[in-house]
Amino acid sequence: MRIVLGTVLAALSLFASIVSSQKLPLVVSTWGNADFQAAGQRAFDYIQKYPKNRVAALVEGLSECESRQCDTTVGYGGSPDESGETTLDALVLDGPGQKMGAVGDLRKIKDAARVAWAVMNYTKHSFLAGDQATKFALQMGFQESSLITNVSTTMHTEWLNNNCQPNFWRNVAPNPLKTCGPYKPNQNAAKFSLNSKEPLNAFSQVSHDTIGMVVIDTNGDVAAGTSTNGARNKIPGRIGDSPIPGAGAYCDNAIGGAAATGDGDIMMRFLPSFLAVEKMRSGTTPRKAAEIAILRMKAVYPEYFGAVIAANKLGEHGAACNGMATFSYVVGDGNAEKVQVYTVKCF
Repeated sequence: MRIVLGTVLAALSLFASIVSSQKLPLVVSTWGNADFQAAGQRAFDYIQKYPKNRVAALVEGLSECESRQCDTTVGYGGSPDESGETTLDALVLDGPGQKMGAVGDLRKIKDAARVAWAVMNYTKHSFLAGDQATKFALQMGFQESSLITNVSTTMHTEWLNNNCQPNFWRNVAPNPLKTCGPYKPNQNAAKFSLNSKEPLNAFSQVSHDTIGMVVIDTNGDVAAGTSTNGARNKIPGRIGDSPIPGAGAYCDNAIGGAAATGDGDIMMRFLPSFLAVEKMRSGTTPRKAAEIAILRMKAVYPEYFGAVIAANKLGEHGAACNGMATFSYVVGDGNAEKVQVYTVKCF
């Protein structure tokens, strides 16, 4: 009996290995429109040419979206904060050795993903933020340039002309629903009032988005990461979920990886990427793992906007979403030379 069982298990392992090898390398990334497809294709082309360079492929894909200013929500020239400045967040994770580099509130440097890679490779730290992240980038040879464009200036002007609506303030005076600041604490507001059912800001793919990406090479080694310019009209200094490991993205080299996109102020509270990977660890499919992560957030914030993608070392992938009708994501695998777009219905 033991010999028969051992033979069966060996056969199943061999079958899984064959299936996996046919689907690897694998690139899975958020959003399915043309620029995001191009970013996914850039990563997939790179990993096909260099089958073991998963982190380089990841950074190439994220950087492609930055240079294309995907949806004006990734890279320079989009999502200005309340002062009119564009700032960037990015995260790079590598499964072997559980290595990480991230930047948040990065200013005056266009190459956020490459700076995150530099943090991982040239320091013993994991996360640098703000002006000091800019100083580090300059020291590493990156070029300083303005992240403000005519497009972002127009966004900011229109927002000011609309009485600074929408914004991210509450319990302050003057009334943030009617006028611009500067604001001060409203002494008449209930102290420490945190109502999870309060109306959410109008997040959408137009107002806020992230490119999140998972790359699995032909060895089955995993990398994951993100890049974004954050929420439009955010309070200066705000950092969203994107550069936070377990929130914006996560990977475990024994399992696979996941990434999130959407309302980062909500999503970072639940670590959906970590949760999705942990569910895959217990044998759940990527699609079901993403659904569990989404439903965990939806239970507290029913109308929040976001999506999670997930992929495992067998080359399987899936996604789930909330707050929109459908969500599209990009996949490149060993069965084709070009990436394909998959679409799922949202909760």
